Amino acid sequence: MSKTLIRGAKVLGGDPQDVLIDGGTVAAVGTGLSAEGAEVVEAAGKVLLPGLVDLHTHLREPGREDSETVLTGTRAAAGGGYTAVFAMANTFPVADTAGVVEQVWRLGKEHGYCDVRPVGAVTVGLEGSTLAELGAMHESAAGVTVFSDDGKCVHDAVIMRRALEYVKAFGGVVAQHAQEPRLTEGAQMNEGVVSAELGLGGWPAVAEESIIARDVLLAEHVGSRVHICHLSTAGSVEIVRWAKSRGIDVTAEVTPHHLLLTDELVRSYNPVYKVNPPLRTERDVMALREALADGTIDIVATDHAPHPHEDKDCEWAAAAMGMVGLETALSVVQETMVDTGLLDWAGVADRMSFTPARIGRAEGHGRPVSAGEPANLTLVDTAYRGSVDPAGFASRSRNTPYEGRELPGRVTHTWLRGTATLIDGKLT
Repeated sequence: MSKTLIRGAKVLGGDPQDVLIDGGTVAAVGTGLSAEGAEVVEAAGKVLLPGLVDLHTHLREPGREDSETVLTGTRAAAGGGYTAVFAMANTFPVADTAGVVEQVWRLGKEHGYCDVRPVGAVTVGLEGSTLAELGAMHESAAGVTVFSDDGKCVHDAVIMRRALEYVKAFGGVVAQHAQEPRLTEGAQMNEGVVSAELGLGGWPAVAEESIIARDVLLAEHVGSRVHICHLSTAGSVEIVRWAKSRGIDVTAEVTPHHLLLTDELVRSYNPVYKVNPPLRTERDVMALREALADGTIDIVATDHAPHPHEDKDCEWAAAAMGMVGLETALSVVQETMVDTGLLDWAGVADRMSFTPARIGRAEGHGRPVSAGEPANLTLVDTAYRGSVDPAGFASRSRNTPYEGRELPGRVTHTWLRGTATLIDGKLT
């Protein structure tokens, strides 16, 4: 296999260093490195990070290939600096059996733009009434460790308790979509001043917070791990902070869009801003940023949710919920967290690589940039600023809330086990 010498990169934002990739591993890190026959990447001024890991991606295959496939989704991931993604279970058929999760896993291996780790459903058909084949999915070739009914809440406390007890046997984790269904019937956006003025059905913060409160207590009771998907309110932050202070084994994620956008955007009635959970208030956004900075929120996850044009180009009430996010996530994190001084690049590496890999037990990912480690890396031009143009996305869908918006930073290179998947901003 070929050698690559990355020259003068700021590893995790630190002092410039050279990084030599030989085959699938990092061979050396230092200054003044040289290697005969190596391809040289001049990286002066750029930041080198471990390959990003997304614990929450929707790849849609099988069943909704009109919105995304494993191929297009992993190409989008590589373009955004990701070397591993966890594919959510709300496909058609649902990923609730060993056969379906193995299908998704094999598609990921065939396409090779990033590693794909399937997320198994908690309940059969995401219907919330019967536990899915958790053990069989874990024992399958896909080696599933994360289980979620994302898109739907595991609303039955008994079922949630059983799932938490079951995954303890093999160190798995249940990732909960926290949404009390009775409190969100007919909900269209965040419940508050804006929803009242627009006359749209309100989605109260307590619908999220009540489920989180219940589930951290259940996790404590059975001694298991629970992960909170796309946390979105200031109240949720306080509950997770309290749970961690008690030693409860809870982790939480925030999406890039909840770090930047607010419910004021819904005044446009543009369905691109319709998402689950909904965009919240400026107060919530600030609380989420602070919680990500202090570690109450553990990671950033994209909740990349592609939809075809016809599912978004319609009236608000009929539109699908969700936004694409893989190709813009790092830029949004730079704008909201790094450029504001809340996180340094080492902190970004922790929240977007080290910790998500640890939560999902993605071996070979989220590793230090040091000799002997797998060469899963991403190089970022942090000085770049440019407008988002979805026409250039690798994703099959274009439902981004950032179209035309200027964002900082640009991923220029991504390496998966030493093989370049992105070179100078272009997919290989």
